Amino acid sequence: MKISTDNPLFNAIMNPSAALQATVDDFLESLKQSTDLAYAEIINLVLRTCGCNDTVDVDEAVDYDGVVDALDNFTEVLKQDDSPTYPLTSKLPIFKRFNKSLSEFIERLVVTTAESGVFYSSELMKTISEWVIPMSSSQIRSFRHTATVFALEILTALADVTASVEKQEELVSRQRQGDKKRQANQGGGAVREKGLDKKAAALAEQRKVLSDHINNLVTTVFIHRYRDLDPGIRAECVRAIGLWFSKYPAHFLDTSYLRYVGWVLSDQDHHVRLEAVKSLTNVYRQEAYIGSLTQFTERFKPRLLEMAQGDVDLPVRIAVIKVLTSIDENTLLEDEERDQLGLLVFDSEPRIRKAVVSFVHGVWNEEVESILVDKEGSDEEKSNAGIKALARLLIRWTKELDDEDAEADEDDDTEGGASFSSPQQMSSLVGANVPSRIDLVVEALWDQVDSVADWEALLKFLLLDHSASTDQFGGKPPSRSRRDSSVERSLVDEAWRLEEAEEAMSLEVLAGSIKHAVELARNDKKGEDEDAINDVTRELIKALPRLISKHQTDAHRIGLILLLPPLMNLDMYLEMRLMTAYGNLWDDISKQFLTYSSKSILTRAVNVIQHMLAAKSLANMNGIKITELEEQLSTLLRDTIAGRDEVEMTTFSEDEIQALGGLCSRLASLATVRDPTAWMEESEDGKQSSAWDIISALVERGRLGHQEEGLLVDQAISVLSLHVMWKSHGLASIESVDKRTQSQELLQEQRDGLLDKLMEYCIGEESTAVNGIKQTAFDSALNMYMLFSPVHAEEEASPLAALTLDLDEQMQFRCAGFMQAQIEQYLDEVSGHSKPAKDSADSDDSSDEEEDATNKKAKAAAKANERALNPATIHQDYQFMRIMYTYLRALHSGVLNPTHCTALLAYHGRFGDASSTCSKAIAEILRQEGIHRQNGDVVVHVITKSLTESFTAFLDGAVVSEENTISLAKLLLSCLVVRGAQLAIVARLDEESIVDIQMELLTWIGKRLTAYQADDNRRGRKRATRFFRVLLPLLAALPRKDALRLKAHMEQVLSDAKVDTSLPIWEPQKAYEKRLLSSMTKIKGRAAGRKAPVATDDEGTDGEGAGANPTDNEAGPAPAAQKPRPKPRPRARKRRKTNGSDAEDDGSGDEAPPASGKLPTRRSARRRGTSSAPEASGDEQVPASLAPARTNGHTNNGADDSMDVDEEADVDGASQVSNPWPAPSSRASTPANEAPARRKRVRH
Repeated sequence: MKISTDNPLFNAIMNPSAALQATVDDFLESLKQSTDLAYAEIINLVLRTCGCNDTVDVDEAVDYDGVVDALDNFTEVLKQDDSPTYPLTSKLPIFKRFNKSLSEFIERLVVTTAESGVFYSSELMKTISEWVIPMSSSQIRSFRHTATVFALEILTALADVTASVEKQEELVSRQRQGDKKRQANQGGGAVREKGLDKKAAALAEQRKVLSDHINNLVTTVFIHRYRDLDPGIRAECVRAIGLWFSKYPAHFLDTSYLRYVGWVLSDQDHHVRLEAVKSLTNVYRQEAYIGSLTQFTERFKPRLLEMAQGDVDLPVRIAVIKVLTSIDENTLLEDEERDQLGLLVFDSEPRIRKAVVSFVHGVWNEEVESILVDKEGSDEEKSNAGIKALARLLIRWTKELDDEDAEADEDDDTEGGASFSSPQQMSSLVGANVPSRIDLVVEALWDQVDSVADWEALLKFLLLDHSASTDQFGGKPPSRSRRDSSVERSLVDEAWRLEEAEEAMSLEVLAGSIKHAVELARNDKKGEDEDAINDVTRELIKALPRLISKHQTDAHRIGLILLLPPLMNLDMYLEMRLMTAYGNLWDDISKQFLTYSSKSILTRAVNVIQHMLAAKSLANMNGIKITELEEQLSTLLRDTIAGRDEVEMTTFSEDEIQALGGLCSRLASLATVRDPTAWMEESEDGKQSSAWDIISALVERGRLGHQEEGLLVDQAISVLSLHVMWKSHGLASIESVDKRTQSQELLQEQRDGLLDKLMEYCIGEESTAVNGIKQTAFDSALNMYMLFSPVHAEEEASPLAALTLDLDEQMQFRCAGFMQAQIEQYLDEVSGHSKPAKDSADSDDSSDEEEDATNKKAKAAAKANERALNPATIHQDYQFMRIMYTYLRALHSGVLNPTHCTALLAYHGRFGDASSTCSKAIAEILRQEGIHRQNGDVVVHVITKSLTESFTAFLDGAVVSEENTISLAKLLLSCLVVRGAQLAIVARLDEESIVDIQMELLTWIGKRLTAYQADDNRRGRKRATRFFRVLLPLLAALPRKDALRLKAHMEQVLSDAKVDTSLPIWEPQKAYEKRLLSSMTKIKGRAAGRKAPVATDDEGTDGEGAGANPTDNEAGPAPAAQKPRPKPRPRARKRRKTNGSDAEDDGSGDEAPPASGKLPTRRSARRRGTSSAPEASGDEQVPASLAPARTNGHTNNGADDSMDVDEEADVDGASQVSNPWPAPSSRASTPANEAPARRKRVRH
């Protein structure tokens, strides 16, 4: 509907180049000439802004008693309009600046009329209010929204004018007091005093008029609309009150108004919450009114902190942090609350960390000032105090973070014996380059906190001996004779002397600071990166030896120091002729590598070694030092087992087991970056055992099943596996044929011997190895089979061609069984062996509502019983995910037959996102196997077996719902058909295989039903009926011509089971049958269509058919259908119309009922072809999100014989937005106090 342009005020606002002040002046001139006509003009402006083309004349504008009747007439006209858009919400370019122009016009109108006195002498404001107030409670959203905006903009302008009048009153009052003093001293001045009194009285009268209008609009519009059903209107109200706080704080910065903002902090719409927080942004910056904010702040601080820590909307969290920072600047946060806010500096979201920087900087400054009490405050002192203050804060906050997020159980080792007792050790699982929490803090505080960015001062400060202080000499400074120069340099003032924990934290900050400085230099586009890195290198060349020497007894600190060498330009050692220093650095790194067995330290030390070996200019020194390290490792290995004849069976002490485990960990870590084959095979012509033989013997100890040797055997397997991989990689570099053949024979011998052990441990029938060893053996074995698979051997001139491996079918079945057993064990450990909650299907007379409630309770209970994330459980998760993804890679590479996919698919959805990721990858494998390789039998086998096993878990009570199986069925649908543009099928599995899937699944469920019927197991029978929900998504791929055959098979299966399908529990089966009937009907419709080619909605449509009815807003004019050929009898046309109706009913048959009781009426009206009112009864138009959604929005123009299936389901939501908090009294006639429940669309 086009909006009429007969109103000059509306036209001026629409024109972005119009001078609105001139428009206001012209309006005031017309107001003086013809008052009532001007009133009608302003009211018509309101109507045009609503999108209404009705007009009020002069008499109607001032007929206040007839306003409601007139609005009712306008409402009836608007209900016939299909377009709900109006200027305030329109996205058309012509209305782009409309909102701003309207706001500017209203502000200029109110200010100008107030300055000229027209505001007080005319009934302009009364006329506007008489129309706007009832419109703000209209059922029509455009009326209600527009009227609310007019009222709010008027209130904003009135707040500005009233504040100005109050200032004038204060000025006149001071003038009167001054004149009284002068009059008392000098006499006279009576005339001036009378003039001031008259002016004061006029201003007081103006303020009273303004205040009356403010109170009227607030009580009649704002207090009702701030909790309107429409979140847009609520947001407008909250945004406006924020402006009032700034423009007229003397009146609005009061608890009676602030509480409205506090109440909407819990609004369900994030836009409303955001506006509420923004309205508070400038409130706490008005220091004169802080006292009036105390009560509001104390009441709503917990909610603000909760929003800052966990609101789902990121902009809301950022805005709340800014508000809390302002609150803290006014000392209104307690210490505990400040710590809660400070913890956000560790947040995973970078924007949150940046937002809290200002707060952290303030807290840090306070700490620095407290340290510098009674100090001169020189630059050096401020720097040292800043370092200590930062360390204090980070220690306090990290301790609180650890207390909240983790209940570490350091005594709980994994079954395989490996222990990961710190977060630093866990980093070795995912890589050494993952930023730590301190790295994130450094990045956030880099530009604000000097102690973070000034890494040179921090390095210099850490080189001091913080264990030495003036207390060493009895509290007095030592005399010159009692100290030497080194001690003098090491003395640190007690005020900023670092404690042990503070020194460790400062060292971590140093590592993060230098790393960030190097990253910034490398990303610098000015080309100054080399100079910056060289500066870092020069300082570290001098400092590293001292740091290592100082902290070499502390594993955590050494781990931090080992992060620094990879940031250096090692070539500078050669340029500066410091080869001795470089050799010493090698010795220091090697010493730490040989001293510590912590996984994190070994990983970091190996990274340093790799960085050193990459320095080509230092190749000679690197070769000497790495050879020395390898010889030391070899010597240590032989010395540890010296005097033992049978290493496989001998008894080791606890210290020896620990030593051997640590040694194997070092060898495994070094083997990840360095080829160990040369020295590991060295036996001095048989005079001594080679390292390979010794480690092989240690691997043999895995069959003993000793729990305490888990880490030892685990790492020994890793060493041998890496050895085989390095050796196979080195075959290509051997030029001599004889040497290559000899090397291949040795490699085959080593590989086969190792594989025999690995397969025995993981899938051997009599394996006694602990579970950790089994997992490592399984992972290593599959990796080896993938390395030597025939696929890799097919590569041109591959040296592995003679060494190919093929996993026989029996071994594949055992591998699949092992994977399934590991999944079951993992699920048992995750769930804590807890029994799943009783499902509502256990009772025949339970309702659907009870089922949903039970499922929700079960999910809540499962969430409550989640395992605490400690290092042991994280390592357990990592180990499980590692073998699962290795198994998946083996399937993808062809090492395992695709038929073994069921070992993973059957557990779809049962262990989080990882299972979904695996299932998607497997679906792609099956798609390639079935559609592109024409191997339909494999796809049929995998789909039927995985779906039946998944559903069996539900039948047996292992899971509380069949939703996992339904989700799996929808995912596997992608294996049957490939869709292109407009959902047209471009490729599909052969039709017979698709039918076989349905047939076999129906046969399987028929057997289960027969067994339950024979045992009179009502619980099992009711659960079994839900299997038809699983079958329903797969019908989307079924050829329509086979629907009759499938229906006949289903009826035969149910007949053989002797079940009564008339009971209510058989609703899933009825929906399945209805879909089959729909397909059969469409076949008949197509047959008729060949005689009469009429375009229909069903033909060629491949959608998710349920709920295909469009909403009023979505429905456009119906396309003109091509007239059919004349029929000999009119009945034919009537019959076709009935078929179309049946198809339409079927399309919505599976849609969930709407939450609101009014929606079925609207839907039925659409089905009858009649138009329904676009506005809901009450106070709000039904949003599109509440109306039945159109799920079949695509038309398939291609030849698609597939059936329509609803892949989406409507779920009743509980997102009612009526006011959940205590609110001030409102008029009972306001219909927005109650809102219908909303419906939320989710995808299973």
